Amino acid sequence: MNAKAEYSLFDDVNKVVDHAASHMDIHPGLLDQIKLCNSIYKFNFPLRNGDGTYQVIEGYRVQHSHHKLPVKGGIRYSSFVNEEEVKGLAALMTYKCALVNIPYGGAKGGVRIDHKKYTRDQLEKITRRYTSELIKKKFIGPAIDVPAPDYGTSSQEMAWIVDTFEAFNPEVINAKGCVTGKPLSQHGIEGRTEATGMGVYIGIREAVSVREDMDELGLQVGLKGKTVVLQGLGNVGFYSAKYLSEAGAKIIGIAEYNGGIWDENGIDIDQIKAYQLENKSFKGYDKGEFIENANSLLTKPCDILIPAALENQITSENAHEIQAKLIAEAANGPVTQEANTILLEKGIMIIPDMYLNAGGVTVSYFEWLKNLSRVSFGKLEKRYDMKKYDELLEGIEKATGDSFSDEQKRVIIKGASERDLVNSGLEETMVTAYHHMNSVRKEKGIKDLRTAGFIVALERIAISYTDLGIFP
Repeated sequence: MNAKAEYSLFDDVNKVVDHAASHMDIHPGLLDQIKLCNSIYKFNFPLRNGDGTYQVIEGYRVQHSHHKLPVKGGIRYSSFVNEEEVKGLAALMTYKCALVNIPYGGAKGGVRIDHKKYTRDQLEKITRRYTSELIKKKFIGPAIDVPAPDYGTSSQEMAWIVDTFEAFNPEVINAKGCVTGKPLSQHGIEGRTEATGMGVYIGIREAVSVREDMDELGLQVGLKGKTVVLQGLGNVGFYSAKYLSEAGAKIIGIAEYNGGIWDENGIDIDQIKAYQLENKSFKGYDKGEFIENANSLLTKPCDILIPAALENQITSENAHEIQAKLIAEAANGPVTQEANTILLEKGIMIIPDMYLNAGGVTVSYFEWLKNLSRVSFGKLEKRYDMKKYDELLEGIEKATGDSFSDEQKRVIIKGASERDLVNSGLEETMVTAYHHMNSVRKEKGIKDLRTAGFIVALERIAISYTDLGIFP
């Protein structure tokens, strides 16, 4: 058995939970209930290929915690999917939602395939059959379990899921709320595509704004001039890098599964992404140095390292070589528990995944609310607000004798769009959660934000379970 198969993300998460609980007064029996998965569904189904052959597809859906319903978590398509991984990711979702105060329990799903090797028609068949299996066991529904995109899936898969769910449940008026991350045509929400990346940006921005913490790292306050190495230029990595660049940070290295790019002068994110989409690789890009062994970029000197790919990327084997001063976990579980200990001893600050990539679930929550209410955010009040602000400006002009320019009027009276409201709600969620987590860290006298984040989450989950009581 190889090291990949032996590693258990679920066990790693529970080690952190136990460590956080050691700083709390929580009943051991209640802690056991919080840690264990409430429901695990593993299933297999056949796929008939175009040539008449068959293959068996392995699927999972894990509901980690029912302290709040519905449960929430993405569906990933990956050849590395296994029960321990899905359990671990579901557990992280529970603690993530609790930390940022989103009223969901945690869940996760997975299909064990290399999605790059399947046609669109095959992926549609797999997705619809996977959904029907969830429907059969009541593992999906707007009040039960609400999936979302994850590694290897996108808004397209979510559209197939909602269509399949509606076909089986035509009487469910809020059926669109059975899944989030949908295309806008299927009542998705503005800002969902970039939500996780924007959340990563906001989280890093808040972390580097605390002078006391930056002094400990030997860094200046703020993002301007900070050097960044990024692993993964998918959706999360791209938008994280884009917003950081716009704020003045300098992206100097990007690692992908098939090679990396390094340029100390800074990498133009839009250009490198366009090149990658056209060429499927960074090889041949005329700005910067192509790095065959992309993982070597993780140990290059930089201010901020952002692992935004898969879990288990920084381990006890390479943690000693990390030269970054701050690690921002945009991916789920990219740093193992053993590596976490090594990095803290080196004085490296880690912004934990359970907080940093919560932008996706936060905006998914807004999408779910939109689907339940069946009305877009801002639709009812936007024109009213615009008229009110216009009248206010007219009153100011009459009172002062001065006048506003057309551009000034446009900015002031435009009214909040759905995207504006979503971004505002996302920023409020991420800012509040970071400073609460950081204050708990300092109050408890502990080193790392991860432990502090789990303390906040455990406190909220424990209160919820205690208030609910035990049925019957």
